[in-house]
Amino acid sequence: MIRVFYISDDLDDLELVEYELELSGIGSSQIHVLTDNDAEVASHHHLHPVKSFLRNDVIHSTEIGAVIGVAASGLILFFAYMSGVTDTVGWLPFIMLAIVVLGFITWEGGLFGFQELHYQFRKFKQVLKSGRHVLMVDVEPEQELTLANVTLAHNKLQPAGTGKSPPRWLVSLHNRWDRFLHVMP
Repeated sequence: MIRVFYISDDLDDLELVEYELELSGIGSSQIHVLTDNDAEVASHHHLHPVKSFLRNDVIHSTEIGAVIGVAASGLILFFAYMSGVTDTVGWLPFIMLAIVVLGFITWEGGLFGFQELHYQFRKFKQVLKSGRHVLMVDVEPEQELTLANVTLAHNKLQPAGTGKSPPRWLVSLHNRWDRFLHVMP
């Protein structure tokens, strides 16, 4: 899958685009609007804003923190081994220290991510500040022609590049969940 970005300043047009994409077979869980004006997006029935949790860089920063934590823990264990202190004290204090350091650095990475815009959205920081909106569509290769046909009919949409999409299985699971919720009374 690939994530395609478009920029627009007209939420009414974005709502029409999303409606047409859904009619063309692209699931609503594949279409999101990133904006600084969530209240205005909420007043449009067919628009799906990016969830606040996914707007932040929590997951990505936690992963980076975990990698740094593994490296720091490895260094602790390496220096404990090289110093020879494990022969007298044992491994347990150093293993416990390595686990605490791993957990702490991973946790700090996640906390740092709460303060940052998602790494894929940082390039749109000025666009959002100017009051414009970003439409994101996650498409399969066979859906790219459908996306192009719908978006070409809307002059207010400006292509803004592509990015990494969530895993296909996650988008598929989200689409099934949405269909399940629509069937439920």
